[in-house]
Amino acid sequence: MNHSSAFLAAVLLMSLAVLPAAESPKPAKPNIIYIMSDDHTSQAIGAYGGRLAKLNPTPTIDRLAKEGMLFENCFVTNSICTPSRACVLTGQYNHVNKVYDLNGRLEPARQSLPAEMKKAGYQTAMIGKWHLVEEPATFDYYCVLPGQGAYFDPTFLTRGSGPWPRNVIERKGQHVTDAILNLVLEWMKTQRDPDKPFFLMYHNKAPHDMFEYAPRYEEYLKNVAIPEPASLWSQPTFGSLATRGYHDELLPYIGTSIGTRNPRRNYVKEWNHGALPDEEQRKRVAYNDYLKRYLRCVKGVDDSLAIFFDYLRSAGLMDNTVIIYTSDQGMMLGEHDYMDKRWMYDESERMPFIIRYPRGIKPGTRTDAIVENVDFAPTLLDFAGARSPGSMQGRSFKSICETSREPADWKKAAYYRYWMHLAHHDNPGNLGLRTKDYKLIFYYGMGRDEKSFRTPPGWELYDLKKDPLEVVNVYDHPAYASVVTDLKKQLAERRRAIGDDGRDYPQIEAVVQEFWDYDATARAKAEQISHGYRAKMEAPPAPPAKKKKS
Repeated sequence: MNHSSAFLAAVLLMSLAVLPAAESPKPAKPNIIYIMSDDHTSQAIGAYGGRLAKLNPTPTIDRLAKEGMLFENCFVTNSICTPSRACVLTGQYNHVNKVYDLNGRLEPARQSLPAEMKKAGYQTAMIGKWHLVEEPATFDYYCVLPGQGAYFDPTFLTRGSGPWPRNVIERKGQHVTDAILNLVLEWMKTQRDPDKPFFLMYHNKAPHDMFEYAPRYEEYLKNVAIPEPASLWSQPTFGSLATRGYHDELLPYIGTSIGTRNPRRNYVKEWNHGALPDEEQRKRVAYNDYLKRYLRCVKGVDDSLAIFFDYLRSAGLMDNTVIIYTSDQGMMLGEHDYMDKRWMYDESERMPFIIRYPRGIKPGTRTDAIVENVDFAPTLLDFAGARSPGSMQGRSFKSICETSREPADWKKAAYYRYWMHLAHHDNPGNLGLRTKDYKLIFYYGMGRDEKSFRTPPGWELYDLKKDPLEVVNVYDHPAYASVVTDLKKQLAERRRAIGDDGRDYPQIEAVVQEFWDYDATARAKAEQISHGYRAKMEAPPAPPAKKKKS
């Protein structure tokens, strides 16, 4: 090749390199991409600096944090998939949007966030895990997993003729993380309108249980001993009558476990480690099995985002787009010998929240401002230049993103309420308040169904400055008496302010009020409830009913 030909080839390559960025004039409003993975807890993201950070499971997400802002105190208001998603889409707490549990439905008329984005001139798309039963019809485009969805050979539902569910798209031979990435890229390349700003909700299924990772990650962490939380093994001052029972009589029945503490559901039994010679070895192997499966799913998500962000850079979309990475809640990774989420302890209540937007957010910033998932929708609408409707209870934290400063009247605490009493993972119903310094949890121990078994009411208080891992319940310590009084007052005021006044389930509210002061009479009754629940759990199963002769 002569010099002239080489020069022309170089010019051609340079022109090709810049073509995607020049596809159309940039819209005045930023694009907004909301990426949410299922159960991806903050302690499994390197940027949060937890015990797993040195394993380097999330270099792509860590880079996003370096280029944007990381929220240290972002909290879910109800740590379970469907209710959390409803809070994000409505900007409302679950007692208002009525999505209390995994059976909750969010009809198109109540899918407020995409509706308001469309009013603001955005093209809207929802791709991946939806999990809200009703059709996501408010979006311009959707391609969503049916229900929980499958890890391998997944199918997706998309708009078509006829009643919901409509068209089915099959992705045979693909892992769900790869399939969702490919669907997102297909939409970006073939259906996105380059003349309009877009709002994309990109929802991964992983790393939800049962942590079925793509086979290419089989060797990842294979010979690594995963760092363990100390509370996996010992925590004599943790918990309360509500979570341990009278003299620990309910330890086998409250909260599913890594080791065999909970005989009904644990990871020793789940993954067949019961043949190992002793309980310590069984528990340690089960923990490592759990964490490796989980982190392999996390690694798959992080790798898929690397591909996605490379596409955004090549298309000239990275810097005029607000990019958010979060999860629908946290996840217990062996802390307190618990699996799953649902708890109000930080590993479960905290949501990772990282936001990047070079035109408005300084890179490498962090904030300890308290935000809740009901604040997400107002914040996204604020970035879109739109006002949030009066139905939303949350408040925009856009100014915190841009200035790293909390407004003087910003909230001082996060509210929490878990409604699915004893469902699936044996977690009692509870509510509470989380400030920067303290966490107050009240287990009222009762379900919405009046026939559900009751567990003993009890209170827990954790001093987060002295005890960030929440292993010392100081509720009954005399030195914290005034703190308890003040936090109970704040909790009662917060409940009134957001409308969680008990009118929807008065039978639960009666129990809340009965055990609010937790005097000697209330404690004695709680002990009796503990004995009663233990007796129910230890009772032999009833014989099957005899069939009547015809």
